[in-house]
Amino acid sequence: MGKITVGVLRGGPSSEYDVSLKTGANVLNYLPADKYKAVDIFISKSGEWHLKGKAVAPHKVFPVVDVIFNAMHGEYGEDGEVQKILDTYNIPYTGSKKLASRIAMRKDLARDIVQKIGIKVAPALIIKKGEDVEEAAHNAFIKVGPPFIVKAAARGSSVGIIFANNIPELSRAINEILKYDKVLLVEKRIKGREATCGVLEKFRGEKLYAMPTVEIIPPKDRPFFDYEAKYSGLTQEICPGRFNEKEKKEIQKIARAAHEALGCRHYSRTDIMVAKDGMWYLETNTLPGLTAESLFPKSANAIGCSLAQLLNHLITLALDRNN
Repeated sequence: MGKITVGVLRGGPSSEYDVSLKTGANVLNYLPADKYKAVDIFISKSGEWHLKGKAVAPHKVFPVVDVIFNAMHGEYGEDGEVQKILDTYNIPYTGSKKLASRIAMRKDLARDIVQKIGIKVAPALIIKKGEDVEEAAHNAFIKVGPPFIVKAAARGSSVGIIFANNIPELSRAINEILKYDKVLLVEKRIKGREATCGVLEKFRGEKLYAMPTVEIIPPKDRPFFDYEAKYSGLTQEICPGRFNEKEKKEIQKIARAAHEALGCRHYSRTDIMVAKDGMWYLETNTLPGLTAESLFPKSANAIGCSLAQLLNHLITLALDRNN
């Protein structure tokens, strides 16, 4: 039997372009060579697809691969856009399908869905481009209350996030975030310990296997786990996290519930704030990073699952048309 040809999709018109290149490179490097033939499919920042160094239309790629490993992050790759293309050509691929990708990427929509199943979310106000910023800031001050965290609704890797404590800071933050996105959230900032938990489908006899929790401690000069803290290598990532057994089980329960409620497929990673008054949902990533610094491979490694084994499992899931 010949090798399975895996097209590794990376890059793309996203604020997370560089991270996607790293995830894709890791996938290309660690894909088990005895079973798979890897093909690098690079997408430029302008959205142009490349195969073997030449620009090609997407439909020219699919006849030469058996399955796509989606190593993209952020806009286009994680928000349902590339999934729409892959579904059109009926090519199997790793990760969530179009609708779940779109919903999870939209923090405002994901919040609403997980809240309906009993998961706690911070008080928030949604603001859209075109609204009066000063009026929106005053409304948020009254309805949400300080301290605030202002988030672009559809950006990943903590891109487009600003803290604020008063109305002038809030107004500036709203104006700045609206440069990134047409929709934003002003959330109550929950202070506590940040945790993340991966979920892997059909692993070790479980339908939804919850990975060990990871505790995230950003550097002292970074106020939270932002883009720089995530990829600088300076953040402490403790796996398993220093949570008690009850907390660990609750974090894992929330991660599984969010994965299922949002309709995620194959794998996901949910971020949670562990505060004195309980667990608070932050967001769910439908395409967790697989770089050397990434959290999902770190938690997999903690249970004896190497990156090569993880990649093999994800491709096996993608090739199973019942998933």
